[in-house]
Amino acid sequence: MRALVTGAAGFIGSNLTERLVAEGHLVTAVDCLTAHYDPAQKRSNLDALGRLPSCVIVEADLRTSELGPLLEGIDVVFHLSGQPGVRSSWDSGFPSYVEHNILVTQRLLEAVRVRPIERLVFASSSSVYGNAPTYPTSETDLPRPQSPYGVTKLAAEHLCTLYARTWGVPTVSLRYFTVFGPRQRPDMAIHRLIEAALSGEPFPLYGDGRQVRDFTFVQDVVEANLLAATGSVPPGSVVNIAGGSATTLMEVIDSVGELVGGRVNLDPYPAQPGDVERTGGSTELAAQLLGWEPRVPLHEGLASQLAWHRERAAGTSASTRERANAALAP
Repeated sequence: MRALVTGAAGFIGSNLTERLVAEGHLVTAVDCLTAHYDPAQKRSNLDALGRLPSCVIVEADLRTSELGPLLEGIDVVFHLSGQPGVRSSWDSGFPSYVEHNILVTQRLLEAVRVRPIERLVFASSSSVYGNAPTYPTSETDLPRPQSPYGVTKLAAEHLCTLYARTWGVPTVSLRYFTVFGPRQRPDMAIHRLIEAALSGEPFPLYGDGRQVRDFTFVQDVVEANLLAATGSVPPGSVVNIAGGSATTLMEVIDSVGELVGGRVNLDPYPAQPGDVERTGGSTELAAQLLGWEPRVPLHEGLASQLAWHRERAAGTSASTRERANAALAP
């Protein structure tokens, strides 16, 4: 397979790119290193990918770049790029979400509709559901986004189904439910929680901690992408990818405290606009269409992410000592 991965320097994109290369596929990894969060983490991911065999790194802004050369000879497109996050999608942040989530998706769909690709796998989000009336939510439930971010992901998803229906573009949209694991974005709750637990600093808790999330381990999401790319999936399909571990935030806080061997200090704040009370997705369609099911339990996944945080901290400390020693050298 020759694959194009957009958003390859990000959390899920970098894990997916590594898996593709490990399985012998040729990968073009594209990212523009937006400043939504510290680009240094994405740069580190991209540098690591650049050392892999059969992986070509392209720094390009898909809002303006010529897409034809990127798609030359590509079999499968994994479209993971976009502007993430619920809270910053309000007010003046919205235009950036429209550009990165809707415009880029439409440009990519226009580019692939005249090319013989095998599949375009789009990274959608459980945020399209909002506060659903029943759980677990299924793909036939009416989407009711509760944030501008969710609106843009739903719009991009609709574009995928529209291009499939009108032009036969072989799209499949995967609705991710709260993905966590190594390389998680620093603005996400579990990343901030683990950092707080390790440092002893208080964790900012928005709301009462009783909000429920369906946590999905990143390698399970990677597996879903691979199955969506190679399976017999009708064009325009929309599929939930959920971990089956609907858990309150307070339970996650307790689990992280148990793993680090201490109590996590909390700094309470009011609930934020756009944050939903609960997420939880049915995976019946994923099992039927993709043969996929979540395999990594929440506690095991948290331990894996904690190990990554510790390894990263140790590497940063070593780099700091090396720079200090170099500065002191005669």
